[in-house]
Amino acid sequence: MIRTGQENTSCRVLLNTRQILEAVDGGELLFHSISGTAEKGFSSVTTDSRKVSAGSLFVPLMGEFQDGHKYVAEAAAAGASVIFVDKSHVSSCGREFREISGNRGTVFVAVNNTLSALQQAAGFYVSLFPDLLKVAVTGSSGKTTAKEMLAAVFSRKFNTVKNEGNLNSETGLPLSVFNIRPEHQAGVFELGMNRRNEIAETARVLRPKLGLVTNIGSAHIGILGSRRAIAEEKKNIFSFFDDTCTGFVPSSDDFASFLADIPSGKVLFYGYPGKPGITEAEDLGLEGFRIKYEGLDIFLHLPGRYNLQNAAGVVALASYAGFSPAEIKAGLESVRALPGRTEILDISDDRRRLTVIKDCYNANPDSMIHVLDFCAGLPRSGRLVFVLGSMLELGKESESAHRQAVEKAFSAGADAVFLFGEEMVSAWEKSAEENGRNKSGTAVFIPEDIGELSRKLSDFLKDGDTVLLKASRGMALERVLPALRGGENIQGVQDV
Repeated sequence: MIRTGQENTSCRVLLNTRQILEAVDGGELLFHSISGTAEKGFSSVTTDSRKVSAGSLFVPLMGEFQDGHKYVAEAAAAGASVIFVDKSHVSSCGREFREISGNRGTVFVAVNNTLSALQQAAGFYVSLFPDLLKVAVTGSSGKTTAKEMLAAVFSRKFNTVKNEGNLNSETGLPLSVFNIRPEHQAGVFELGMNRRNEIAETARVLRPKLGLVTNIGSAHIGILGSRRAIAEEKKNIFSFFDDTCTGFVPSSDDFASFLADIPSGKVLFYGYPGKPGITEAEDLGLEGFRIKYEGLDIFLHLPGRYNLQNAAGVVALASYAGFSPAEIKAGLESVRALPGRTEILDISDDRRRLTVIKDCYNANPDSMIHVLDFCAGLPRSGRLVFVLGSMLELGKESESAHRQAVEKAFSAGADAVFLFGEEMVSAWEKSAEENGRNKSGTAVFIPEDIGELSRKLSDFLKDGDTVLLKASRGMALERVLPALRGGENIQGVQDV
């Protein structure tokens, strides 16, 4: 059984005050003595005061534009039993904190940094489950899908906990591990990053026994500056390995040897073709793949070669962990596309039937090229239409990445391309200026806003057309979908 953390945690104390002070470096109990609060603690954790319930630990985070300490009173009123506060706030807000503590009995713990304290408390909590088989997944793309595949396989044998969705960040991962319970036998968690050393911090919390890297691409290259730097960061998934730990990296990745060079533990290579595991793969287009493993036919209901490679990694890790071919088959066949990740939608009304490939949860240069290649090879009866939005957070690589995407789109056999977002439009204009406009004969549309995009796209599409929606999450391309479902709400579509 997979537990996602949505179930009722009741009033079970996850950590008590004595354990909190042991876990958090420099943690100081305010306004109470340890003798009077040693067994008091928290039964849930949140960094959002709106999600506080009775018995919660509230961790107010401090960012560039927001300081969660302004919501301490609100959190206490909602029932927070423990609140971490940054020591820098004690002198200025101490009177308020003391009053809240006296009136409500809230336990205040002053810490050097609230984010670090959250991570340290989470790491201590994980250490209370020494028999839990901990699996970590990272990579520039595909990590959420690979995590879901692994969790599906592991649940065939073990009571398995996983992080919900992509709660994989410096805060998301610590919050997720607090969903571990004594009945769990395995935990599958993905580790993401938006800055240097973030994976090292989350790996310190989890300390995985098994680790999987899906690939080294160019997602977040605007933050880290190079693929080498990205590889260094992803490699940190192995940074707390000991000699009993094993990692898995794709043999075809040009950073494979670098990733495998670790001081403790070992790394095994995976990949199709070329490595033990999957021996055959039949591409079924939008239906996914029929793969052969240990004499069994496995139907992978996820299209795209990138998902085949994710499956190869899952097979390698699961086989090493002792899962039978039948258990691996059952797990993989149970997985379906996650919302917004190469999700196939069949949209029909009395005017037309459309196939929509909704791949707009996120985008980076690698995933953009991969999905354009995938669409170019699809058998189809109608026209192929690309709706491409900007890729964000690429920094100095943005211009060249968008140029590459635009040129790939026009060489992929599309009948029409809708370009949305300043970066995509600029790339098209520069490419057209240098190479001549519309050499391929592809129709080009450059709508100014999401409302115009929705109307023009709906007007253009005909029965049997296949449509790709691809962009970074911030572009929210899924807003065009109401216009494709019979045209409702076209006038009401708004920019975000």
